[in-house]
Amino acid sequence: MTSSSRRRAIAVAALLAAAIPALAACGAGFSANTNTPYAPNEAGVLIQDSGSGKSYGKNGVMIPQAFILGPESGGQIAAGGSAAVYITMLNSTGAPDTLTGIVADQQLATSVKVASPVELQPGTLAKTPGVTLDGIKKPLLGGESVNLTLQFKNAGDIALAVPVVARSREFATLSPAPSPTPSAPSASDLFASMSPSTTPSASASAAQ
Repeated sequence: MTSSSRRRAIAVAALLAAAIPALAACGAGFSANTNTPYAPNEAGVLIQDSGSGKSYGKNGVMIPQAFILGPESGGQIAAGGSAAVYITMLNSTGAPDTLTGIVADQQLATSVKVASPVELQPGTLAKTPGVTLDGIKKPLLGGESVNLTLQFKNAGDIALAVPVVARSREFATLSPAPSPTPSAPSASDLFASMSPSTTPSASASAAQ
C-alpha cells in the first residue's frame, strides 16, 4: 500500500467513525449510520474475501446504510404503489464518482425513480434524496427484502438486497413516497361530460 492510499484509508476510517454516533443506543433513522456493513443478509454482498483478508465495500464504494421505508406498523403499501428508498454511500477512492441510476428486480417493482444523479466526492458521505421504488408488484408489509442494483459511473454495478422497514420508532419521522396525483381528464372526457344526454322521451319520439 502506497503512502497516499494508506492516508486515504485512514481518512475514510476516521470519517466512518465520526459519522457513526451510537445507533445501537438510540437509532436515528436515515440520519444515523452503522459501523458495520449493512444489508439484510449480514452485508454479504459488500464483504470481500474472508478471514484476515476480509474487506468491506465493493469497487471503492461503501454502503453504511440502506433501507426501503415501508408502511406504518400493521399497515401495507398496496401493489402498484411506491416506497421511498434511503441509501447512504461513501466513496473510499481518490476520485469523484456518480450514482447514475438504480434498477429494481422486475419481479418486485417496475422501476426506481432517481430524480437526479448523486455525486460522490472522495471521503464524503452521500445520500439519495427523493428516490422511490415505483410500481410495486406485491403489497409491502415490512420485513421483506428487495434486490436493487446501484449503477455508478466509475464503480459500475453494485447489487444489494435492501430491507423494507416499518415506518415506526426511529423511522417514524421519515417522509414516505409521495402519493400519485390524479391524472387530469382528457379533452374527450371533458367533452363527453358536457354533452347533453339523450332523454327517454326524446328517444321514444325519434323511434315513432
